[in-house]
Amino acid sequence: MQDPAITDDLIAAHGLKPDEYARILEIIGREPTFTELGIFSAMWNEHCSYKSSKKWLRTLPTEGPQVICGPGENAGIVDIGDGQCVVFKMESHNHPSYIEPYQGAATGVGGILRDVFTMGARPIAAMNSLSFGAPSHHKTRQLVNGVVAGVGGYGNCFGVPTIGGEVRFDPAYNGNCLVNAFAAGLADTDKIFYSAASGVGMPVVYLGAKTGRDGVGGATMASAEFDDTIEDKRPTVQVGDPFTEKRLMEATLELMATGAVISIQDMGAAGLTCSAVEMGDKGGLGVRLDLEKVPQRELNMTAYEMMLSESQERMLMVLKPELEAEARAVFVKWDLDFAIVGETIAEDRFLVMHNGVVKADLPLATLSGSAPEYDRPWVPTPAAAPLGDVIGVDPIDGLNALISSPNYAGKQWVYEQYDQQVMGDTARTPGAGSGIVRVHGTDKSLAFTSDVTPRYVKANPVEGGKQAVAEAYRNLTAVGAKPLATTDNMNFGNPEKPEIMGQFVGAIQGIGEACIALDMPIVSGNVSLYNETDGKGILPTPTIGAVGIIMHPDHIIGGQIREGHVLLLVGETHGHLGQSAILAEVYGRAEGDAPHVDLAAEKRNGDFIRANHHLINTCTDLSDGGLALAAFEMAEAAGVGVTLDAEDTPTLFGEDQARYLIACNLDMADALMVAAGQAGVPLAMVGKVGGDHVTFGNHSAPLAPLAATFRSAFQNAVA
Repeated sequence: MQDPAITDDLIAAHGLKPDEYARILEIIGREPTFTELGIFSAMWNEHCSYKSSKKWLRTLPTEGPQVICGPGENAGIVDIGDGQCVVFKMESHNHPSYIEPYQGAATGVGGILRDVFTMGARPIAAMNSLSFGAPSHHKTRQLVNGVVAGVGGYGNCFGVPTIGGEVRFDPAYNGNCLVNAFAAGLADTDKIFYSAASGVGMPVVYLGAKTGRDGVGGATMASAEFDDTIEDKRPTVQVGDPFTEKRLMEATLELMATGAVISIQDMGAAGLTCSAVEMGDKGGLGVRLDLEKVPQRELNMTAYEMMLSESQERMLMVLKPELEAEARAVFVKWDLDFAIVGETIAEDRFLVMHNGVVKADLPLATLSGSAPEYDRPWVPTPAAAPLGDVIGVDPIDGLNALISSPNYAGKQWVYEQYDQQVMGDTARTPGAGSGIVRVHGTDKSLAFTSDVTPRYVKANPVEGGKQAVAEAYRNLTAVGAKPLATTDNMNFGNPEKPEIMGQFVGAIQGIGEACIALDMPIVSGNVSLYNETDGKGILPTPTIGAVGIIMHPDHIIGGQIREGHVLLLVGETHGHLGQSAILAEVYGRAEGDAPHVDLAAEKRNGDFIRANHHLINTCTDLSDGGLALAAFEMAEAAGVGVTLDAEDTPTLFGEDQARYLIACNLDMADALMVAAGQAGVPLAMVGKVGGDHVTFGNHSAPLAPLAATFRSAFQNAVA
């Protein structure tokens, strides 16, 4: 096949700006081949190079005594003691999931699982954070059903429990849903594998499934806005096979135990190109590839297609040559491809051959390290106008409005499609703030959560960024876990618009501030920009995934409320209604400022909860829907009534931060009051548990019909 001529249109189709192409000419001193143009496009797109975000990502806190490996590898690694570590990361698969919901979501799960086991860790938990358009939008139902089925279909077959997550709806996501996938695994700290190649003349080995034409140009597609040609992009979506992935994981972990692996890299975005270049660059070596040796499942594949394919379930490895036979035997046993497709070389070169013909010959370090880095113009988000008057709502009507909305209704329909118990170590299933997984064979458990409130970030990116981290901190704390570290997934619109870039910068500032104050460094993450359709961007959605540790089962706060318990509120209530759930659902208003986050109060109140876990039966943080929704969710989960003394809208539905609702026996409440006084923590009795009604002041309704609404509203809206 004759390569096409390099034209301005072809350059633009590869997502390269004229000045970027001029830079390529400067670097290589000639016109690139078609394959080279594809390679530059893959390495320099937003998805792979972070060219609009690098400047700001560097400002995030990434270190701490608990951090073994921060950003830059396949996943972050945090020490959990006793020679063990947790390996975790969150990534987006937004654009593919909108085009092809099932496969887009499924391969998002597959990709994040590979990131984890590539480091030598066995995955133990998965989560997802999903954002869809308005339930009434003609695409939403199809997207929700396809994405949820894809997440469940891949994760269930692979055999990892899905133990948490979130689902939201807003018209801003009508043309661009978000699918953020999280995975965590366990490894021994002395058995971690990295991606930096070492040694000259070492074989470069292709592992896993065969290469096809699916996903060619996927990373470039994910770095562009959508328009009315979206359906034409379907071939750029990869197709996943979870059973192959399971075999690949077992083979990879077995191979690692042989001592044959020098370095290993998942083939994710930009496929063979990105994995080979990153391995070479991190090791200060060149790489030669012979593409005719690449296992192919389609006939007559070109060099361009093989280099840019994002076919799933594939790895690249640098191998100790003397152990080739042992390594090959492992992959043959698992019925997977094992092919030596090249070698490491001393020169700084990325040499790609196909049937003896040079298809690409590029300076490797420059290709990797000279991607454009932009200091995009940005403008701070203007301060929100003060919130106007809010007429009080009947508290039962207000609660009904919240639990009738798919945003705040129970998500059972979603998570019941996921296997939550596979591997047998799940200690807390989805439906509450954090999922918990036992560390097998020890007293330890790990807690996981995922959080962001996009309407806060839009109104006030700095406070919204802080709040996402603070809520993750509270969700971990509420189950008795000590927060360890975070991963972020920065989902924004077009960074070339200064107001969008301003949202990004503000959110980064808030996230960084909160991570330092709460000792939760960022150890991995992902940036997804250009989430726009026809020029209309999504709500800024910087999702925070966080991990915490519980050292002993006795430290878990995991009970349910019961008759006779009293309800205590930790933290100060001012009745903040700006950007609140009640304002949106009852009044149809998105107005006012986001609630401000007092990080010192967050830390103090969190430390208090964990220090006094033995006095607390159950605990939840207060976020969307405030005190009223938190108390109702406790009541619904236990099937017992609750009474709150308050009945005014700001007290019941305000979304002030740094707050928890605690249930315990009266004698424990007395002890907590004493401890709170000593710690300088605001603590007030706000209600009691008992009966079969939900009562707010003088307003009351039976629990049973409210619970029925809560459990059916999501399914009725979108299933």
